[in-house]
Amino acid sequence: MALHALAYCRRLFYLEEVEEIRVADSRVFAGRHLHTALEANEEGESVSLELASDSLGLVGKTDCIRRRDGSYLPYEHKRGRPARAADNSPQPWPSDRLQIIAYAVLLEEAFNQPITEGRIRYHAANVTARVSIDTQARSDLENAIADAQQLRETVDRPPITDNPRLCEKCSLAPVCLPEEVRHDREPERDPLRLFPPDRDGTTLHVVGHGTNVGVSADAIVLKKQDGSKTKLPARGVESVLLHGFNQISTQAIRKCVEHGIGVHWLSASGYHTASLVPTAGQVQRRIRQYQALTAEETCLRLSRKLAAAKVEGQYRYLMRASRGDDETRSTIQRSLNGIQPLLADVHNCPSRDTLRGLEGSAAAHYFTAIRQLLGRQVHADLRATDRSRRPPRDRFNALLSYGYGLLHTAVMRAVLASGLEPAIGFFHTPRSAAYPLVLDVMELFRVSLWDMPLVGSLNRGQWDPDADFVVTAAKTWLSEVGRTKAIGLFEDRLQETWKHPVLNYSLSYARSIELEARLLEKEWTGEPGLFARSRLR
Repeated sequence: MALHALAYCRRLFYLEEVEEIRVADSRVFAGRHLHTALEANEEGESVSLELASDSLGLVGKTDCIRRRDGSYLPYEHKRGRPARAADNSPQPWPSDRLQIIAYAVLLEEAFNQPITEGRIRYHAANVTARVSIDTQARSDLENAIADAQQLRETVDRPPITDNPRLCEKCSLAPVCLPEEVRHDREPERDPLRLFPPDRDGTTLHVVGHGTNVGVSADAIVLKKQDGSKTKLPARGVESVLLHGFNQISTQAIRKCVEHGIGVHWLSASGYHTASLVPTAGQVQRRIRQYQALTAEETCLRLSRKLAAAKVEGQYRYLMRASRGDDETRSTIQRSLNGIQPLLADVHNCPSRDTLRGLEGSAAAHYFTAIRQLLGRQVHADLRATDRSRRPPRDRFNALLSYGYGLLHTAVMRAVLASGLEPAIGFFHTPRSAAYPLVLDVMELFRVSLWDMPLVGSLNRGQWDPDADFVVTAAKTWLSEVGRTKAIGLFEDRLQETWKHPVLNYSLSYARSIELEARLLEKEWTGEPGLFARSRLR
């Protein structure tokens, strides 16, 4: 199968066999169903024989082997249609041909008998293509094995294929992002939509203290302190987030790993404490990231793009929120005047330290202004005079901090799913337990994913100053009712869709986070240009 991927696309081979990234889509599952349905129905026919060769460095599992005229004949079954010769006779696709050649050579070595032909059955057309196992076929196999071995020894991904049609049916297109690369190279070209519009499953938030997360068959079971139980099919869950003092069994963790479900632990205040993600990435991706983000030039380039996106997003939001409201615009005008000159400065900033200072100045103006976006109907206890973080000293700051905690975990999930190392960033410094790369990517989404929905919910009167908060002299945090409300607000926002201003296709905010993480990796894999390009309209 690795040789099949290699002949189809060298980049696909590298992603699957070297970086070990595999995504099973509907076509993959349909192929598995076909192979499962194959049964031996003729005398002298064997289905699914495992073969191995130390000399070739190959292992394989044949679909079918038949005996013809005293010799073995390998068969391969495919769901689709064959290629066609000029006379319309069925011909094997290059990837299928290489695969059947490999099976034939493995059979020769296993049974010490010459194999002169292999056959490929294309079920959609109900025809069989024949492949001669001649000198040319053996040479093609040797060259392919040599190419595969060479690719295994490098940390550099091959470029995207020159044939866009190959990408249309590739299960790894959401990881490879070939159309996005082509669009960046040819901006007038509309990219074919290959990136999924929304996430694959739901996020399970476990909020109530004392809840036990277990498993029963293929279902995740939540058992609350009062003894009530809730069952959810594991296949419909993408992530499990445990807030505060909850427990998850070893069996449930194992089930999550089997289904590719990430498990994340958060404190009652919303701070991320730990993650368990089955697809945490392989060494090649980490090496490329380390090599790139230990280069000052790369870090400064990415930091400029990030700071520009964040500051411009803050400015656009303030302008949009005060549009048509002369009183509000007058109140925040001083902050707008303070941010505006910084927009030009961040693009040409000479160092990351100076850039952090400019970004901090813009943030100070922004948080002064955002408090002025709250309408007169908002209760006085839900307002704030300044920004306080650790700990938040009022209800408004408690809401900001809790939402940013949810965003941190959402970005962490996307970073880990992309195979990146969250501890190696380019803008933030490792000065606390927080992961620098996660903090970096978060900057792109603070305004759109939490500030905007939070201000809107406050102006709509959705928060109760008493029931939704716990207030002490030292700090303020959300009650269980308040946390549930904040999670609902955040998850609703993640499900909302918007149109990417550069790529011109619609996707959910949840998928937007993963898209930015994957576009960030392209900045140091030879395909830069699209990271941090999206903006609020």
